[in-house]
Amino acid sequence: MEIRQPQEQASKSQDEIQVTGMEFFGHHGYHHEEKVLGQKFIVDVQVRADLNGAGSSDNLEHTVDYGQLFQIAKSVAEGPSFNLIESIAEHICTKILALFPLIHEVTTTVHKPSVPIQGTLKETAVKIVRSRQQ
Repeated sequence: MEIRQPQEQASKSQDEIQVTGMEFFGHHGYHHEEKVLGQKFIVDVQVRADLNGAGSSDNLEHTVDYGQLFQIAKSVAEGPSFNLIESIAEHICTKILALFPLIHEVTTTVHKPSVPIQGTLKETAVKIVRSRQQ
């Protein structure tokens, strides 16, 4: 499956499912100490899909199960170590697009509240947007 950067397409539904504020403890980071000690990561996932069928039928089979979206984010964020939060977001997007044919675009934001930077800041975050190649 090819994945590409999103472009506005009039034929694509703008319906969206959001699962936000998911908190995980992972061992990611460029510095050795981050990998050893671990830290909290907060993940937001937004998916775009045509939800007209689900809205009309009230049937879970016609939508995207957000419990599964949570489990994908968890498996990546709490799984094998990455150096970059960009890689965490990329892997979450790739897995979601591979598992759910209904989804045509996914946006994943990974927030890293504890940053090894000399200075005051709330967090760093990376937002990755991927869409299905037609």
